Amino acid sequence: MSLFSKKTTTSIDPVQKELIENAQARVRQKKNLYRHFVTFLAGAILLIVINQVLHVGVAFKPFQKPWFVWAILIWTFFFLIHLINVLLMSKFMNKEWEQKHLDRLVAKQKVRIAELEESVAVSHPLPEKKSPIMRNPSLPLEDQNTLL
Repeated sequence: MSLFSKKTTTSIDPVQKELIENAQARVRQKKNLYRHFVTFLAGAILLIVINQVLHVGVAFKPFQKPWFVWAILIWTFFFLIHLINVLLMSKFMNKEWEQKHLDRLVAKQKVRIAELEESVAVSHPLPEKKSPIMRNPSLPLEDQNTLL
């Protein structure tokens, strides 16, 4: 193999490939969650410093609490939604869950299509095909209609 040759492709089992892709997606989700948590902590500290040290918005106190408390609470709410989505929902609503629901919906659609086809066949039947009448069996079928 030379230095500049093309990379050889390895054949990976499709099931193995899907498992690897699911694992990579899960790792990305957790990585983004950790990144969100670190950003949350840094942002919360920054908001506290801005209010307490730099005295920005000291007079603004909705519901008798400093504004940064409300900002941190709202951010905490969004972080908890992210946490629940990554740690709980992803375990229950994974690829298997999606595939099961897709299969169920496809089965329902097939049943509905069969019912519609049956009702159409009953209400609007197709005309019956008439087989050609052979007037002279010794002639080929194409020539039978010319004898009329």
